[in-house]
Amino acid sequence: MSSSVSEGVPTAGHVDARFSELGAVFRANLASEAELGGSLCVLIDGVPVVDLWGGWADPDRTRPWERDTITNVWSISKTVSSLAMLVLVDRGEVDPDAPVAEYWPEFAAAGKGGVLVRHVMNHSSGVSGWDQPVTVDEILDLDAAAERLAAQAPWWPAGIAPGYHLLDYGHLVHGIVRGVTGRSLGSFVADELAAPLGADFWLGLPASEESRVSLVVPPPPSQLDIASLPPQSPAFKTFTGPGLGAEATWTREWRAAGIGGAGGQGNARSAALLNAIIAGRGQVAGTRILSEQTVERVFTDAIDGVDYVLGLPLRWGLGWGLRQAGSTDYIPEGRVAFWGGWGGSLVTADADRGVTFGYVMNRMSEGILASDRGRTYLRAVYDAL
Repeated sequence: MSSSVSEGVPTAGHVDARFSELGAVFRANLASEAELGGSLCVLIDGVPVVDLWGGWADPDRTRPWERDTITNVWSISKTVSSLAMLVLVDRGEVDPDAPVAEYWPEFAAAGKGGVLVRHVMNHSSGVSGWDQPVTVDEILDLDAAAERLAAQAPWWPAGIAPGYHLLDYGHLVHGIVRGVTGRSLGSFVADELAAPLGADFWLGLPASEESRVSLVVPPPPSQLDIASLPPQSPAFKTFTGPGLGAEATWTREWRAAGIGGAGGQGNARSAALLNAIIAGRGQVAGTRILSEQTVERVFTDAIDGVDYVLGLPLRWGLGWGLRQAGSTDYIPEGRVAFWGGWGGSLVTADADRGVTFGYVMNRMSEGILASDRGRTYLRAVYDAL
């Protein structure tokens, strides 16, 4: 463990010598106030070679970002929800090529009987948000919000193209997990993933952990003019069903709900540790969670095309994004699964090289995919390798 104060900004943790440039860039961003507070983690074959944190947990700079500080990681949550699905796939309890309704009969309503589990996992189910009217408060009741999704008609035919399941991905996974196990998604993640690996990641944060939370700082105003989108487009309906500001995550109710698409509470270490299951081809530091064959499905069950919601050419594997030339070139080539959270957090799991990278911060940048800071950190990792 090493610690330092750069320009009055606290940093602490461990950085192997060959990754010194990554540490230097992180500290420079903290000193320049490009970062407020955050954490970086790099694992090679499940072993930490970078575990670094620093800055401040609040905008007034009264609370340092500590080793165990956690924050809302937005859509990195989806990677953890996807891991829960893969555990069930690995056990033979869920078949990605079976209809969702086999495990959640109510989901067959309104013409969705042919929507397959893999259509949910690769964001092509046609159910990328809630029919309006719907409020943020209403989606905090996971069971009721999942049943609303089960009852509504899809917005496009399943499997023809991806359309980012912005907020409801975890609700759809919750419906399947609940149907198979009788447990909530958050409970399943806690018992089957976080506990075996000792990962400090929560879908449904207990009140006892509240003191460790750093509230996210909202990003600059979006350049996306949602009002200009066609009202019947999946993009408009997804972004407004419901509309969500970053401040929604500041409530105890949000953190307790366990929103599997956007409400996970964690840090770079816990996000990396869980995603190292993919980079480790099913095991982390001797603990096997999945078979190699199940991990391989992440990369082989893919769909690509211009995403109906994000408007970008994207390639979706079974639960993770995969590199797509022209839109996600910052992701290394090969079997690398990734996704990021709104505002710039990023996690990558490289199954070819055994490398997992995690970056989580509290000051949000504009954009849903990786920020300039996140891309710079990831580049520094691979430059060092």
